[in-house]
Order: sequence, then C-alpha cells, then structure tokens
Amino acid sequence: MNTNNLNTALYEKMAAEQDKYRDWLKSQSPAEVLNHAYEYIVREDIVMAMEELELTDAQAQALLDSPTPLADVYRYFEKVETDHMDVIRDSIENRADDVCKAQAELRETAVYPHSASYAKEHGELELYRASNNANLQCKEAIEAAVREHFDGMYLSHDAAKGVIQTYGLDRVMLVLANTVQLQDWDGRYSRRNKEWAKTIPNYNSDTVRRGYALNSHPAVLDGFIDLVREEHLRRQPLTAEDIQAEAERILRELRAPDVPNSPHGNHYMARISPEFLDRAGSDACDRLMNLLPFRSLTFTGMKGLPGTYATILAGEDRTKELRQPRSSVREHLKQEPKQAAPKAPAHKKREPER
Repeated sequence: MNTNNLNTALYEKMAAEQDKYRDWLKSQSPAEVLNHAYEYIVREDIVMAMEELELTDAQAQALLDSPTPLADVYRYFEKVETDHMDVIRDSIENRADDVCKAQAELRETAVYPHSASYAKEHGELELYRASNNANLQCKEAIEAAVREHFDGMYLSHDAAKGVIQTYGLDRVMLVLANTVQLQDWDGRYSRRNKEWAKTIPNYNSDTVRRGYALNSHPAVLDGFIDLVREEHLRRQPLTAEDIQAEAERILRELRAPDVPNSPHGNHYMARISPEFLDRAGSDACDRLMNLLPFRSLTFTGMKGLPGTYATILAGEDRTKELRQPRSSVREHLKQEPKQAAPKAPAHKKREPER
C-alpha cells in the first residue's frame, strides 16, 4: 500500500471511529453529553486535520496498527501544553478593546447641528451621516436599556447610566426629545417633558427623524426621560439661587423641632439635600455654610444614618435669619472698571539761555 493509500485508510478509520463515538454520545444523558463536549470537538478537529495531512508510510502504518488511532491521538493531545487559553484570553481582551474603542468613537461623534442640505453645501456630509448613524444606534441602546431595567412595574433608577456613558448626554437627550416631538399628541408623556422636548433643536427631515424615533412604551419612556433630565441637572453648576434655596430649606428644618433631634439629643440637625451634594463642589458647600448664621454649624455624617447633615448645638439661637451673601473681593475687582492710571506731567524742555 503506497503512502496516499495509507493516509486515506487512516483517515477513513478515524472517521469511522468518530462516527461510532458520535452514536454512543447520542445515547447518553444531556449531562454526560456536556461532559464529553470538549473531547468530541477536538476529535472532530483531528479528523478534519487528517483530510490534508500527509504522513510518511511509517507514521501512517504506526497509527493504523492501533484499533483506536483517533482516541490515541486525542489522549496524546490532552497531555500537550498548548497556547489555547492564551488565545482565549487574548480574544477576551481584544474584544473588550474593540468595544471600548467603538464607545469612545461614539462619544466623540458630535451631534451634527445642521440639516442635510447645509452639510452637502459645506462638504460635511460625512459628519452628518456619522451623527445620524450614532442616533440610530443610540435609539436601539435606549430601547434595550428600557427592556432590561423595567420589571413590568418599576424602572430602575440607573436605567439611563449606561446609555449616557456610551453615547453622551447630548445625543441621548436629542433622541428622546425627537421621539416626544414626533408623538406630541400622546398623553402618556408628561406636559413638562413635552415642554422640555421643545427646547431641543432638531434639523433633520421628518423622514430621517422617524428612523430614530423610539418604539418603547411611552409611559415607561416618560420615566426614562425623567432620569436623563435628572442627570443633566446634576451636571449643571449650582447657581446662587440654588444655594440660597438650600440654605432656606435647612434653616426651616433646623427651626422645626421643639427639642434637639440628633441621636444623642444635644444637637439640632437637618439633612443636606442629596441632589444638592451631587452637584456641589467645595466652593458651593462653603457658600452654603456662610449663609447659615450659626457659630457651631458643622456639616457631618451621622453613624447609622444615610447622608450628610447640618448640625448646630442645642443652645444656638435658631431665630437668626440667613446671612446676606457677600460677593468676593475677586468678583468685585472683576466687575469694577479699571481706572486709567494718571499720566505723569510732561517735562518741558528748557530753552537755552540767551
């Protein structure tokens, strides 16, 4: 028997051995099939490799002499150290890198603020198309987030976080506002969200806009819009009016109890609004503290209680009014017009004596 015939005979013997193994596997329980799944796949790969592999006469005959050459090769393969797990780890890392890169590109794709005709006229069609493609992907991501985070009764509070992180707040708001604008007749959207949607401009044609209009249930989507608007508000810097309103609220709460309401009964306390703290930096907290008229005032946590509290000693005079906000010297100097420095008197030239 020549080399080709020996290789063919070995291939056919291995294929028959695999067929027999497959028939045995079919008769086993599902759990037993799973236990042998890896072996089955490797044996399939070995048979496939034999289709193209050309062994020498001695090699082919050595394997043919065994009653189970396929099982022999598999047992040998089991003992060999391969880079199989390295390939799997690399695949995981590479896939994660690809996703991160794609998300970064989506975040960097700006919302195109003009119409298609403007884009064509100014040679910006590529930017226009990229923006609308991102709108379509954002629409699908919002619908998926709603399905994932709505349990039939409640929408989880973090439902919008992943979409905002991937597509950016501006694009998410555009897609949501676009949907409300196109469905303004639907009473399941709140009036305040309809008014909000009108503030988000959209320069696409109705045909393009309908492509990224959401198909989620309007009542659930209305709650999703609330979450996105809350996040948008949280990212806005606090105004002087916001800080003043929080100071007034804290003062009311400090005045409300008849007796000290701290856990140990020696302080009056009022919780600082979590929404305020979400938006506040150290400067805003300092300004809040400066408005409250108490010498013993501190902002602190309470053991066993959530949040941060404004506390004052029980002996403080709680009838005091808020202090008036004072503009900083730096701000005052910014607003004060600069006075031109007086010019030095010109020196007269002395005329030569005659």
